[in-house]
Amino acid sequence: MIPEKLDEGDDTYGLLHYLYGPGRRDEHVDPHMVAAWDPYIDDPARSPDMTISDLALILDAPVYALLGKKPRLHVYHVAVRNAPEDRILSDEEWARVAQEMMDAAGIAPHGDDQGCRWVAIRHADDHIHIVATKAREDGRQPNLRQDIVNMHKVADRFEVEFGLRHLKRGDKTARKWVKSGEAEKAQRRGLKKPVRETLQHTVREAAAAAANDADFFARLGAAGLRVQRRIAPDGNVTGYSVALPGDRNRRQEPVWFSGSRLAPDLSLPRVRERWLGPAVKPTPAPAGMWRVAEEKVRAAADQLGVGGLHQGAGDVAALGDLIVVAAVSSPRLVREQMREAAAEFERASRAPTARNLEGQARKLYRESTQLLSQSVATVGRNDTAAALGFLLALVTAVEASRNWHQAQEHRAQTQAAGRAVRLLREAVEVTAGASAAQDYRPRPKRTPARSGTSRPTAAAPGNRPMAGVVQEALPEYARTILSDPAWPALRTRLSAVERAGEDPVDVLSTVAARRELSSADSAAEVLSWRLDGWRKQRGETTAAAGKSPSRTSTGGTGRTGPARKTGVPAPTRRRPGQDEQGKGPRRAR
Repeated sequence: MIPEKLDEGDDTYGLLHYLYGPGRRDEHVDPHMVAAWDPYIDDPARSPDMTISDLALILDAPVYALLGKKPRLHVYHVAVRNAPEDRILSDEEWARVAQEMMDAAGIAPHGDDQGCRWVAIRHADDHIHIVATKAREDGRQPNLRQDIVNMHKVADRFEVEFGLRHLKRGDKTARKWVKSGEAEKAQRRGLKKPVRETLQHTVREAAAAAANDADFFARLGAAGLRVQRRIAPDGNVTGYSVALPGDRNRRQEPVWFSGSRLAPDLSLPRVRERWLGPAVKPTPAPAGMWRVAEEKVRAAADQLGVGGLHQGAGDVAALGDLIVVAAVSSPRLVREQMREAAAEFERASRAPTARNLEGQARKLYRESTQLLSQSVATVGRNDTAAALGFLLALVTAVEASRNWHQAQEHRAQTQAAGRAVRLLREAVEVTAGASAAQDYRPRPKRTPARSGTSRPTAAAPGNRPMAGVVQEALPEYARTILSDPAWPALRTRLSAVERAGEDPVDVLSTVAARRELSSADSAAEVLSWRLDGWRKQRGETTAAAGKSPSRTSTGGTGRTGPARKTGVPAPTRRRPGQDEQGKGPRRAR
């Protein structure tokens, strides 16, 4: 639950009119009041005796009655929002939230009948808006000191009571949230995500891969961003701002975001911390690059945090950069999972402590990052077998970071590292399945048994029971897999394998043998991920075979001359007069 204090204003009617209205894109659904300072106040959306103008006048009455100086911006506005995965609260539950928030903020303390007037309006499932006027009934102004801090404490209590996602607050490691206006602007422009998120992602990639100031700003420019440097009188660059081309305000000026407005670790001083130390010269072989990076990451995982609290903070920061660069360099089949893992680990890379930048683990992580970032052109090819060991090492490193955060009682960072581990495990299993598909040599298809023999005939494609496939391919895991909640997903993938013309028993045995299953929390889920990688790799192989002629089509000699004629006629275009089967009129002999 996130209470957000929005901009104060001086137009109570205008704000109420917007909250009760359809929204800028008709996104407001059933706007209505869930609570107010007075339980007998009518709701303009439900009562013909109350209008929005009437409600605004009633709220503003204490402001107009003030004898002394009136506040210039007297409208107090707070939005309280739940996470997308949280359950939907009832109006009664939101009413309790609003009352407790106003008590904690100092707007309307419990038992104080002279508090400020306020209303809570709901026009969506996941949030409410609270509108109050900053004038008490006794003519005094409310004490709003530490209002947002106190509201966050109330949110903590409701997260436990309502079973909502618990958020760590106050450690100054969270990145800047996208504002509602930014999200609405992105939708109007048809963008996939808000500009702030795009800039965060692009700047983070540039910062993780850069080796110095010039390299960093060059990467930002190459990514298509507008860059503005802040230069001190002595000529030194002390900061920077970035803007997305085409993103302008009402005055048609570029909307600039400084690095610190994007995330705490993207300010220029924090960005410069990344490239302290000597650069690493990469080796040219991509398979060797993955192996060298794997060795460094495994060694760093053993060293992470051994120097204590402060050194571990620098280690996890360097690990976050490594995952960002690995997402760019990883095989195409798992690039999406890697990018999601990098986004999830971002919070875990920022520890709420002082940082020692001289740790051994940080040095090894930075060397691995430089190896990958300087060799994206070669490492980025779809070499799944070479990347598999590196991904396994990365899982070990992130698990080590989670253990370190847990020992330091960094709850938000521990949870973020746990989510990243799951995504990396998925990437590992998808890579293992793709690697198995690369080495796969299909067995000769079994022919149906002749009539009169005791051997059963093969089932028609699509009619074979997949439970029998599991029992035949993996008898030692069959009972566990068939009772696993992830079994329906695995069954769907096995059916897709069979429809593609492959033997599901043979395929399942092959992907299961690629890596052990005994340590998996869910064998069915792991096998589903491996089959995803299998199908992606087989699909790419089939597409590549369809685009380029094979050796067989050129006579099997491997020469690059014109293809020899074979007994199979090439397809021809239909001539006028041909029938639907492509047959023309018969010629007279």
